[in-house]
Amino acid sequence: MIPAPADANGNSTLTPVLGPGFPPVIVFDGVCALCSRWVRFLLRFDRAGRYRFAAMQGMHGRQLLAAYGLDPDDPLSFLLVEAGGAFTDTDAIVRVLAGLGGPWKLALLARLLPRPLRDGAYRWLARNRYRWFGRHDACYLPTPAQAGRFLD
Repeated sequence: MIPAPADANGNSTLTPVLGPGFPPVIVFDGVCALCSRWVRFLLRFDRAGRYRFAAMQGMHGRQLLAAYGLDPDDPLSFLLVEAGGAFTDTDAIVRVLAGLGGPWKLALLARLLPRPLRDGAYRWLARNRYRWFGRHDACYLPTPAQAGRFLD
């Protein structure tokens, strides 16, 4: 876990960006076809509405990536931001899936694989996702019913 950025007094510097007591936020590549399918999958199975979404091409997504030391112009990382800190890449994916509850908690078994191996496979997929799955000209547009779950 990457600790939440804080000011000299220990107050989260993300509060102005996300508000106090913010729900978990998933920062995703909004023009990636695979990433957009992932978001649609989460919208379908996150029946409790636990997660919020920010495209890395938007203002909130860029701010969150930069706050955690990730390059907003290098869309190879997946970021999950929670109140206490953030998770990247396969740790983030496993945590998101487990957060859906039910049978999705079995995703925690992926932690049995060493993180360098998991993240190596993730990076390989991330480098090739546009070629294999395509790229959209614009970020994913949520339906009116989903719009409240997107930050930008």
